[in-house]
Amino acid sequence: MNTIRKTCLVAFSCLLCEAGLSREVGGLSLPESIKVGDKTLTLNGAGLRTRYIIGVKVYIAGLYLESVSRDAAAVVSSEQVKRVQLTFLRALDREQITDAIGKGFERNSKEQMSALKARLEKLQGFIPDVAAGDKLEITYVPGEGTTLTVKGEEKGTIEGKDFSDALFSVWLGRDPVDEDLKKALLGD
Repeated sequence: MNTIRKTCLVAFSCLLCEAGLSREVGGLSLPESIKVGDKTLTLNGAGLRTRYIIGVKVYIAGLYLESVSRDAAAVVSSEQVKRVQLTFLRALDREQITDAIGKGFERNSKEQMSALKARLEKLQGFIPDVAAGDKLEITYVPGEGTTLTVKGEEKGTIEGKDFSDALFSVWLGRDPVDEDLKKALLGD
C-alpha cells in the first residue's frame, strides 16, 4: 500500500474515532448518539454496575442526554429528553430488579414516597425477568412522562416529572445504587 493511501486510511480512522460513533464499556459497544423522536441524545457517560460484595458484573449502563452535563442534580432536574439504558450481563429475575429500584427510591426520594408509591408499583409491574444481553431503557420525555422499554418492547409510560426525577436519582441521586457508576454516567 502506498504512503498516501496509508495516510488517508489513518486519517479516516482517526476521524471515525473522533466522531465518536461508539464507545466500548466492559466489552459492549454503546452508540455515541441515539434518536428519541425528533431529538438526538448524546452519550453523556457509561459504566459497569457490579455487586461489590459478591463481585458480580450486573449490567452496563449508558446515560443519554440532549445537553451533556457533569452535574448530577442538574441532569436529574433538567427538563430534557433523557435515557438510561441498561444492558444486562447476567440473568436476573424481576424481583431482583424491582427490589433494587425500590431501594433506590427509598434512599433518594423517601420524603416523596407517598406520592410516588402507586407509580413505582406500576413501573415495577412492567419489569419482566431478563437474560444476559437484554436491554432495559428508561426514557423521559417532557410533557409525556417516563417510558420503560424492555427487550425492544415498550411496556408503558408513567406520568409526572417528580417520578422521572426519583427514577433517575436511583443512578444519579445523593445515595446512588453505585457511586462509581454514577461518576461514569457523568463522564468521569
